[in-house]
Amino acid sequence: MSMLSAAVAIGTVTSAQAEDVEVLHWWTSGGEAAALNVLKDDLASQGIGWQDMPVAGGGGGNAMTVLRARVTSGNPPTAVQMLGFDIQDWAAEDVVANLNSVADAEGWNTVVPNALQNFAKYDGKWVSAPVNVHSTNWIWANKKLLDEVGAKQPTNWDELIETLDKLKAAGYIPLAHGGQDWQDATIFDGVVLTTGGIDFYRKAMVDLDPEALGSDTMVKVFDRMSQLRGYVDKNFPGRDWNLASAMVIEDKAGMQIMGDWAKGEFLKAGKKPNEDFLCFRMPGTQGMVTFNSDQFVMFDVGDSDAQKAMAKAIMSPEFQSAFNVVKGSVPARTDVPNDAFDACGKKGMADLAEANKSNTLVGSMAHGHAAPAAVKNAVYDVVTNHFNGGMDSKQATKALVAAVQDAQ
Repeated sequence: MSMLSAAVAIGTVTSAQAEDVEVLHWWTSGGEAAALNVLKDDLASQGIGWQDMPVAGGGGGNAMTVLRARVTSGNPPTAVQMLGFDIQDWAAEDVVANLNSVADAEGWNTVVPNALQNFAKYDGKWVSAPVNVHSTNWIWANKKLLDEVGAKQPTNWDELIETLDKLKAAGYIPLAHGGQDWQDATIFDGVVLTTGGIDFYRKAMVDLDPEALGSDTMVKVFDRMSQLRGYVDKNFPGRDWNLASAMVIEDKAGMQIMGDWAKGEFLKAGKKPNEDFLCFRMPGTQGMVTFNSDQFVMFDVGDSDAQKAMAKAIMSPEFQSAFNVVKGSVPARTDVPNDAFDACGKKGMADLAEANKSNTLVGSMAHGHAAPAAVKNAVYDVVTNHFNGGMDSKQATKALVAAVQDAQ
């Protein structure tokens, strides 16, 4: 039986009990599972059971396939982990719950950043509870290896390349990477931001301006992607992101360009920020933040007290702190103290506040917060084709313009 049919069969036979919540998610790595346990334990303390429905696959593509089958069969889960425009697409199908009663009672409108509310609300009603704010323009580096090769934390592109060269010369894998389209696109986000700056990123990735997409700046972005491709080991195709993180953790690779969920893997391995590993923005993007936000969309399962309790628990300041300390992300509400967070967490919270204030907080294309899914997937195809040598930078730039235009 396939993963999809098995999931549908399980869901059809065992519908959630009234006092339970059935949760569909893709948090299956060690750090992610540890973070999710914070929520499970919170609900258990309220007498609410948890029916776990994990579907592996970073980015949630597999989970959305399973969800489609469940909703089509008239048996949706209680809550589903979801990102960005996917939330709006499902809300438009009129199959989600209305959380306004909980949101109003808990004051969500005043503590959740507008950038998140744009996704969490549909047609004036709250349909999801944001769990966190992740940012994607991070680099995670092995401090011991950088010290060994005499490299400092790079602050611009040239210094980044110099550091990668030193790691390569010393016999280490310079850049740990998993060859999956969303991982390629995560790097692409950061390269667009550092190469063109915040205004260019907005024009190209959010406004989808054909002139920006087809510009000489975009050719340079693809040239830089080709540069980075030269620092990846030959076994990268198909590798999961957390296995790439493990390469840095285990002193096999120097750096990983990945969202801040990677920090959960380092922490779970007993590593300490600024001692064992470094966390810093993609060189040239300090002060800018590309974000995505994991949210639990509540589906229409009738008037469920357990569902409301789950939404309330997710948004409580205590949970937001406890969960995000473990997950590597920062809270989805602005009034949570940073006392419990480590050095990387405090930096993440400060960076988010700075970007929010200076209007340099932008949605991540790679993670569904800059453009709708059809456009995102079109960008994935071009970026991954180019990264794997299928076309040169000028061809990729031309293909990007056409792909984005066709997807709209």
